[in-house]
Amino acid sequence: MNAECAFGDGAKVEKEAPSLPSNHRFLEPEKAVKTITDMAIWEKSEAYMEYTGFIVTLNEAIRGKPLSVDCKISPNIKKLGELLDKINNLIDAFPPIEQPQRFGNVAFKDWLNQVRLNSTPYLQEALDPKLHLAIPEIKVYLEESFGNSTRIDYGTGHEMSFIMFLCCLYKISCLQLDDNVSTVFILFNKYLKIARRLQQTYRMEPAGSHGVWSLDDYQFVPFIWGSSQLIDQPRIYPPAKFVEEDIIEKYSNDYIFLSCIKYIKEVKKGPFAEHSNQLWSISAVGSWAKINQGLIKMYKKEVLAKFPVIQHVLFGSLLPIRRFPIQQ
Repeated sequence: MNAECAFGDGAKVEKEAPSLPSNHRFLEPEKAVKTITDMAIWEKSEAYMEYTGFIVTLNEAIRGKPLSVDCKISPNIKKLGELLDKINNLIDAFPPIEQPQRFGNVAFKDWLNQVRLNSTPYLQEALDPKLHLAIPEIKVYLEESFGNSTRIDYGTGHEMSFIMFLCCLYKISCLQLDDNVSTVFILFNKYLKIARRLQQTYRMEPAGSHGVWSLDDYQFVPFIWGSSQLIDQPRIYPPAKFVEEDIIEKYSNDYIFLSCIKYIKEVKKGPFAEHSNQLWSISAVGSWAKINQGLIKMYKKEVLAKFPVIQHVLFGSLLPIRRFPIQQ
């Protein structure tokens, strides 16, 4: 069984997204899944199919490739990487403040407000002028990628918002199929480092964590794409090797999955099998291909099918809530 089958409905994208018509009307994204019964609409929507197909497409693009692989870096990837660097650098301007509570440093609110103030000019610098009409729609996904300023928490819904932002960049033809590898290895990897820095700097709470029984307190997709990198390579095989300290140290800069394990071990104390039971159980699976397929299924069930996550998802003209057209 391949990765596409594991997602079921999400079709792998094999060609460039069709260009938007010249009269395309961009919309400011808004929430559409208001009740549990709306979940059925979401699961049959264009947004669901586009999003799942996008994850599967990038999953296949990076299969068996280390981060050090020589991948194409287009001018647009370079500009978007610089945008993320600017967002990362803003953290320096908003150090955590002294406060009585241990978690949720309120300086995060000021940082995120600054991101929102700068998102439009940052995107204007990164995008071709002919794409600027899309900014009011796509900037919302970027702004929602870093956490909630009220609760000062971060979780898979925020991660999802960033992946939707990346998906929108393809929809408006800012990124192309030959950017697939660098989209993960450069843009998503930069984002992941920003998310970790925010979690540590501002002591952010996990949003909706299931504790010891969750895959990870904050992320999910890095484990999907990271496991795809490890398929058909002999250095971390069998998969049980990923918990070994020397393997983590040697390969965490080459493989996203191992960078995630390294980060978990840095921020959590105690035996790995106790604080990360789900990941520990994954280490017993016989192949990375099976792990990859299993994680895709798990993501669909534990994130995409959960109302507490999807109620916050935003829908616009690029990722619409309308029903996905069934091919005749």
